[in-house]
Amino acid sequence: MSSASPTRLKVGILIVSTTASAGITEDLTTPLLRNTFASANESTPASQWVVAATQIVKDSLEDIQSIIKRWTDNCDVGERMNLVVTSGGTGFDESDVTPEAVSQLLHRQAPGLVHAMLSASFSITPFAVMSRPVAGIRNSTIILTLPGSPKGAVENLSAVIKLLPHACMQAVGLQSSRKLHSGGLQKLSTDAGLTPQSPPPAPQQQDAHHTTLTTEGTTKPPGYHSCGHHHHHTPKPHTNPSFSQITQPGEPVPSRLRSSPWPMISVEEAHSLISTHTPNPPETITLPVNPFLIGYVLVHDITAPVSVPAYRASIVDGYAVVGSDGPGVYPVVTVSHAAPTPGDKLPQLRPGQVARVTTGAPVPHGATAVVMVEDTRLIRATEDGREELEVEILASDMGVEENIRQVGSDVAMGSVILSGGTEITAIGGEIGILASVGISEVLVYRKPVVGVLSTGDEVVASDRVEGLRLGEIWDSNRPTLAAALRGWGFGVVDLGIVKDIAETLTQTLTAALPTVDVLITTGGVSMGERDLLKPTIQHTLAGTIHFGRVAMKPGKPTTFATIPPTSPTSLPKLMFALPGNPASALVTAHIFVLPALRQLSGFMGPRRYLPKVKVVLEEEVRRDPRREYVRGVVRWSESKVGGGGLVARTTGGQRSSRVGSAVGGNALLEIHGLGEREPEAEGREVVKVGERVWALMVGMVRGVGWDE
Repeated sequence: MSSASPTRLKVGILIVSTTASAGITEDLTTPLLRNTFASANESTPASQWVVAATQIVKDSLEDIQSIIKRWTDNCDVGERMNLVVTSGGTGFDESDVTPEAVSQLLHRQAPGLVHAMLSASFSITPFAVMSRPVAGIRNSTIILTLPGSPKGAVENLSAVIKLLPHACMQAVGLQSSRKLHSGGLQKLSTDAGLTPQSPPPAPQQQDAHHTTLTTEGTTKPPGYHSCGHHHHHTPKPHTNPSFSQITQPGEPVPSRLRSSPWPMISVEEAHSLISTHTPNPPETITLPVNPFLIGYVLVHDITAPVSVPAYRASIVDGYAVVGSDGPGVYPVVTVSHAAPTPGDKLPQLRPGQVARVTTGAPVPHGATAVVMVEDTRLIRATEDGREELEVEILASDMGVEENIRQVGSDVAMGSVILSGGTEITAIGGEIGILASVGISEVLVYRKPVVGVLSTGDEVVASDRVEGLRLGEIWDSNRPTLAAALRGWGFGVVDLGIVKDIAETLTQTLTAALPTVDVLITTGGVSMGERDLLKPTIQHTLAGTIHFGRVAMKPGKPTTFATIPPTSPTSLPKLMFALPGNPASALVTAHIFVLPALRQLSGFMGPRRYLPKVKVVLEEEVRRDPRREYVRGVVRWSESKVGGGGLVARTTGGQRSSRVGSAVGGNALLEIHGLGEREPEAEGREVVKVGERVWALMVGMVRGVGWDE
């Protein structure tokens, strides 16, 4: 490896979306593309991608071209982008104009890049025919158009990213093609992180949601192409030696363990381990103050740069008066509206005069109070009836500054309006106060990127046209978890379904981990002969499994692990291997995954966890040896049960395979197990009607009349 400093290659990411540019939808693609470039840096030490600019524009040919020209033309050569990638607007819709906008700007075409992207997409889905990618060079900048979907954008970029550094260096004149190829194919491939020694196998025909054979002869999940990030790293096991007897992936069935090597730990112990091994928020980002700020956490205290109000403002519609005048008839000498004042100057009000003012309008200098319009009477108007000339003030004993908001009475300049660690909520107060003092952007903690993967030979995508065959089940886990994650405010990378094949699972996980911060899998964590996740994490990924069983129902085989970083500057990846039963997966996601995601996002202390409230049971609940999280409904009741207040009932059958137990529920009722030493639980097999239990709220409390 050369000791020379790596070449910095500047990237501009342009999102083309009318809805995202208007703030109607959120841009989920940019974070994924950033991660893809960051992962590529680990395998190409001679060059390093730097995302230098990002922009969102509507589906407008002029807007697209304006940004691209700014990044490629209107700057010094050293300031130009080496690569511009666009995402969106490449389909067949009438509004999809990105290919036309980019094609008009290109000085030279790059059909090879287009072919590579389409070939990669065709190996994943036949719907690739619906994309119209364009690639080429403008001045010294390479331009690529990617699909609008986050998954498709990552697919296409991953297909060509290994060779883009060489292309960019040629385009800018850092290397000639002759010099670039002087070392032969082997050197070129090695520099790019490719392994050309063996011919690539032909792609296999598979379901679009299954894994796909790539040009490196390894299986990858849909939407992911190997970038050579891991083949040169030799993983070292970091697992607790006391668990070293776990079965190796792919060992014969007779050699599998007959009892779990993982100790059964409590929910509290599991929470402690997750908290300990979840890193502090890794990054901060600056975001505009708009509705997409909801769910983010402020890094620092925010102080008001101005006072609110910035001037003495009237609280009511009425007349500004000099308090010493008292009741009587006065001329209306000026008018003050809640609008910009010409020249930014206010008139001086003198004794014996009044000024008509509207709510929120500046109060003239010299005025000591504002009399409400209801406490006045019109005496004389202009001949055309449009303006008042004289009014009678009926109010007496007006207090000093009555009905006047003083400068800074709402917010004082320099005061802390929001503390560091504050969450921007959907209630609107945080965004409102930021906007009220003119703050347009704030520094927040970046939210983690979360990938969701289903495992199992029997699992098929719910949108598959073909019906179920004997032994198959629809995959409800991915859409269920994706819905929960989006409800919590996190973007989701759908990693599809992977079969219970050790090599396939390994390659799928290896390809997915560099693109996400947290990976959630479902299935494959019990004691079955094809439950491969735990041995794969431990033996193949060199991960540390911090726990593999929890004393709870549902969710006993829940597994939490960390995967070591692939470079000194990156952080470990968190991995939650959840049970395959749908109710188990959803319950454990709320109890274990959510706190980790919130900790990564900047939440600290109890705010990481679901809020807990005491409720009165409306029905009898039998206790299990393990602590049980019963799906339930919490509502306000004025019934005799409990004397009124919050009451709860279950949603019906609680079998772990029954995802319907979560339908209509807004809480997890925490029922202590028979073995737990809790005063209200010890020795009794039933929690009776009228007894109080903790409820972990996953939704809004149902108010009066909601069940009618």
